[in-house]
Amino acid sequence: MRSKPFLKICCILSQAEARMAWEAGADALGLVSQMPSGPGVITDDLIAQIVRSVPPPVATFLLTSKQDAVGIIAQHRLCRSSTIQLVDHVPQAELVQLRDALPGISLVQVIHVSDESSVEEALQVAPFVDAVLLDSGNQKLPVKELGGTGRTHDWRISARIVQALKALPNQKPTFLAGGLHAGNVRQAIEAVQPHGLDICSGVRTNGQLDPVKLTALKSALELSAG
Repeated sequence: MRSKPFLKICCILSQAEARMAWEAGADALGLVSQMPSGPGVITDDLIAQIVRSVPPPVATFLLTSKQDAVGIIAQHRLCRSSTIQLVDHVPQAELVQLRDALPGISLVQVIHVSDESSVEEALQVAPFVDAVLLDSGNQKLPVKELGGTGRTHDWRISARIVQALKALPNQKPTFLAGGLHAGNVRQAIEAVQPHGLDICSGVRTNGQLDPVKLTALKSALELSAG
């Protein structure tokens, strides 16, 4: 029997949504700070309140669009999440500074999968972070898309990234995001074989977390592990 992938429910808007997500089986919650575009943005103060309400072992991910270590460190000191998800490119020197300043805090770098260059991008950043998350944004637009697009990307490229990171001497896990929902999650798992899944729009209706869609997702994941 295949084990269920680690499940992160993203774009959490309130303590009530956080509770609904972890009671539905989420292993982690994504909390979105200021972004140039996309859904689910809440204030750093609210992120901090939600983080304090989440029981271990549920992980909390602070999604930040900041690209400098000083700014990210200051934001984390307010929010106190267990993990920082870097949704834009962060230079290696800044990643080293983050690692030194925040021991014990996991760093997850988002790679917005576009073409074959995304494989090399993931390999270059892997030594400096704890995990890589594969999403469907576009950093090259005048207003950057850094997540929450509701679009899938080319899972064949994501599968190559997963295998490349598994082949490293110090293996790094990958999360798959982008347009996932109960109807396609089994296919995504089979195609990419990620360590974890990151889902936002696929469990929401009119922007709000939907218990019916959460239940459907949970059932689909249980079937995929059967």
